[in-house]
Amino acid sequence: MQNECDSCALYIYDEEYCDYICEADMDEDDYVRFVTDSHSSCPYYQGGDEYTVVRHQA
Repeated sequence: MQNECDSCALYIYDEEYCDYICEADMDEDDYVRFVTDSHSSCPYYQGGDEYTVVRHQA
């Protein structure tokens, strides 16, 4: 199953870390809530067509 992050426009490749990261502007409390609550969807998710997301990540 595909992770919700994989199709999000905020999920970008960071060359410094050589990995994908989330660019959502969230503080530490928001991050802990997001990571520990497995039943809710991401409030920062920004969809789009697949080609827009791929161009953004490339």
